[in-house]
Amino acid sequence: MASHVFVQRLKRIVAMRFVVATLLATASFLSPMSGFAESADVEATIKKVDTANLVLTLDDGKTYQAPEEFNFDGLEAGVKVIVFYTEVDGKRVINDLDIVK
Repeated sequence: MASHVFVQRLKRIVAMRFVVATLLATASFLSPMSGFAESADVEATIKKVDTANLVLTLDDGKTYQAPEEFNFDGLEAGVKVIVFYTEVDGKRVINDLDIVK
């Protein structure tokens, strides 16, 4: 009788380990999916500042979306900047920005 209980517990432990291993394997397979949001930087001159829509347009012809808490002080057309951004769902989202002096 005691060996029967031991075998049942052992089967549950093996099954649980299999479930955990499967979940970990699935998570490791899916984790590179977040890597599709690539970080980059660009040095360019501001062409247009749209504070209402939180968008900067640079002379490279591309637009960059700023987060809501973004500080637009000192940013105007003609100012040279380095924009650090992440591309998410086809949009370039600003992570950081430095004014080039």
